[in-house]
Amino acid sequence: MKKTAHIISHSHWDREWYLPFEKHRYYFIKLMNEMIAQFKEEGNAFQAFHLDGQTVLLEDYFAVHPENREIVKQLIEEKKLYIGPWYVLQDAFLTSSEANVRNLQIGLHDSKAYGHVSKIGYFPDTFGIYGQAPQLLKQAGIDTAAFGRGVKPTGFNNTVSDAPEYESPYSEMIWSAPDGSTVLGILFANWYSNGNEIPVDDVEAKKFWDQKLRDAEKYASTNQLLFMNGCDHQPLQKTIPQAIETASRLYPDYTFKHSSFDEYTEALKAALPEKLQVIEGELRNQRTDGWSTLVNTASSRIYLKQWNNHCQTLLEKIAEPLASMGFLAGGAYPREYLRFMWKSLMKNHPHDSICGCSVDEVHREMVTRFETVSQMGEVFVQEQAAALAEKIDTSGAPEGGIPLVVMNTTGWNKNEVVTKIVDLEKVYFSQMHFEQIPAHLQEREMQAYKLVDVAGKIIESELENPVVEFGYDLPEDKFRQSFFAKRAKLSFFAEDIPAFGYKTFYLVPCQESAGQLKDHSADDSLVMENEYVRIQFHEDGTYDLTNKADSKTFYHLGIYEDTGDVGNEYMFKEAEGQDPITTKGIPAEFRFIEKTPLRTELEFTHTLTIPVSADDQLADERNRLIWHKERRSGRSSETCVLTLRTVVTLEKGMKGPAFKLTIDNQAADHRLRVLFPTGLQTEKHQADSAFEIANRPNAPEKEWENPSFCHHQQRFSSLADDKIGLTVATDGLQEYEILPADGTIALTVLRSTAELGDWGYFPTPEAQCQGIQTAEWQVFMHEEDVVTSKAFVDAYQYKVPLQAIQTSAHEGTLPAVHQFVEWESEGLAWSSMKVAEECDDVMIRWFNPAPESLSLKASIPDFSTYKSTILEVQTNESSDQYDVAGYEIITLGFQPKR
Repeated sequence: MKKTAHIISHSHWDREWYLPFEKHRYYFIKLMNEMIAQFKEEGNAFQAFHLDGQTVLLEDYFAVHPENREIVKQLIEEKKLYIGPWYVLQDAFLTSSEANVRNLQIGLHDSKAYGHVSKIGYFPDTFGIYGQAPQLLKQAGIDTAAFGRGVKPTGFNNTVSDAPEYESPYSEMIWSAPDGSTVLGILFANWYSNGNEIPVDDVEAKKFWDQKLRDAEKYASTNQLLFMNGCDHQPLQKTIPQAIETASRLYPDYTFKHSSFDEYTEALKAALPEKLQVIEGELRNQRTDGWSTLVNTASSRIYLKQWNNHCQTLLEKIAEPLASMGFLAGGAYPREYLRFMWKSLMKNHPHDSICGCSVDEVHREMVTRFETVSQMGEVFVQEQAAALAEKIDTSGAPEGGIPLVVMNTTGWNKNEVVTKIVDLEKVYFSQMHFEQIPAHLQEREMQAYKLVDVAGKIIESELENPVVEFGYDLPEDKFRQSFFAKRAKLSFFAEDIPAFGYKTFYLVPCQESAGQLKDHSADDSLVMENEYVRIQFHEDGTYDLTNKADSKTFYHLGIYEDTGDVGNEYMFKEAEGQDPITTKGIPAEFRFIEKTPLRTELEFTHTLTIPVSADDQLADERNRLIWHKERRSGRSSETCVLTLRTVVTLEKGMKGPAFKLTIDNQAADHRLRVLFPTGLQTEKHQADSAFEIANRPNAPEKEWENPSFCHHQQRFSSLADDKIGLTVATDGLQEYEILPADGTIALTVLRSTAELGDWGYFPTPEAQCQGIQTAEWQVFMHEEDVVTSKAFVDAYQYKVPLQAIQTSAHEGTLPAVHQFVEWESEGLAWSSMKVAEECDDVMIRWFNPAPESLSLKASIPDFSTYKSTILEVQTNESSDQYDVAGYEIITLGFQPKR
């Protein structure tokens, strides 16, 4: 049967990478203008161009050439220019579950305005892909994925390999998610540049096609061969029509076609064999030698991952649910502003951006973007919370009482120590000359207060001595209203705040303070304890963690380990000739910051003497472009001091201690990790991924040669046997390794390197992350594994705080205590709550982290419920209860009853 060579013109366009964004945009504008001219040229046989699967590029172009919008729209409608389905080509493992969904939702939403979307799950250069991608794509109506990494038969940089063992003998395969959802997977077995720069000259074309046809046929399961005519930032090849004429003349037994993914996949599906290899779950290059997985981008420039985690959490776990609660209370849902915030954030999500593997200018600009998103999110949450509080009936406040509304934007009931700055008294500039106000407030005697709930029950609390500070209100109908306020920090235990709900408390003046906490800081024994755990610290800063319910203990957790790193932003390579330097046995300096029944904070400080950098050989190896695997550099004989300041916090209601490490990093070319030796002997462990708590092997496959076996994580990693487990939840720390010898979870908290690491030498001195760096995590003990014990609930709630709002005493339409949504299910993990993109239905999403089917009941008064896809398309009629299959992602829509 005659074979067809499908030639797809494209340019893989990293918006920023070895050049900063605006420099890359300059060249992208040239590409777009040349492409438009090519299509407009009368009689030109140039047929199609694939715009890299991301619609953000159109925004980049129209910012400069808005006059060409209609021309571009026409090209898309005529199926000459192919766009979508993503907004950006984001990294899969380093962006959240919901960020991956929003990326698809927004990309498809924006594509509608142009008339046609290329519905292929496009992952050309993604550094590994999460296992639930087939389920997400299938729910979005996409049945085919194309990817460049994660599956063997390919060798280094996806060149053809003759290895006898591989996961698929073909470049076409069936890719299955944990729930059983499948899509057709197309591997760029010879990379997404295997048809780049096709010659027109007969001699050159013969040499080119003899090799390229042979390479493609080696892995093709059909007579449909794929040739990707482009590469990274590739200029347009205008001579493709002539090159196809040459090839057709030289190879009459082949049909050469200037094609598109739409045409190629249609022909491919018609020709597929009855049975293809099934690839299951995550695509992480586990059947390779391990030197080119790019997994250590998870620890490059960790500050970017921390910023991203803060912004993602702010949008998806606080802003969207809070706005949805406000919508259910009768307010408008500001979907356009939320979409704008998501777009602003996702511009930091492409793999060369969030992975921290670009030049320094790129990552400086990213920090500015993160700061911008944070500012938008914070003012949004502040305004939404205040508007919701205005609708709550707080008229039951005792005389002189200050109402405080504590809101829970997560899908689980929450117990947490709340700290809130409260304005005890305000004097506006309109009431008194501003120069007189501070003295007036300071001279007034401090009144005693008690905190009570709506039933009048006294809540144990701590109110610190007040200070006088300037502030202002921004009324909707007046100019800024300035004031001075007597302010004090209030801390109290907010118990059983309902999921998607709130409780009201009152800070009430009284004759004598009630429920105030006593300071126990005089007790200087190195022990921290609450109702759940006991922590005994040792001289070197390690600690024994005991679960008080069963007295089981993990010993000597929390060792810091420093090693040399002579790799690059993509991959870690340990320096030769020196063992890791650790804090084990090195005394730390301890002091208690606070010790009350509500909160205990302990600080301890280490000073480690470590090499100041790699030795001189590394500079030579970098200049000579020695691949990281082949480097033999060691560490310098010159040393410096690495200061590690750790603050441990244990509050009432916390299931485990929380840690904040501050690093004064004066060294270069090194990696710092914190070690949790569990002593558990297991073959597998679990880690949070996109809509999945993935099960992964502790030891690599037999093909793996790299001594390092690191992994990505979203929020936590966990190790357990059939009796006990340890889970480490993190705030933007996304690289870990399991050391099988003693069951150690090794969490990376800092990695310092100084080059990008791609072909060529691109210095990145700011990737050394010198100066003050921080890292935060929380440690949980539990019975059995993290799923069976439901410990994932606490891990997911880490760093998603309750929102406390001070309001006035007023009447309102909402009760003082309320829950907007009620749901029941043993074992589902909540993911998001928002209002739909195209209608006013409330959409709530969960996923099943277990293999067993679970049931789900959920209700909102006066709303009917239906099951939906991730694209918010209804799939069945209303029901009172839903069966959620093992590992299923389920979205429920709540529609107002007519």
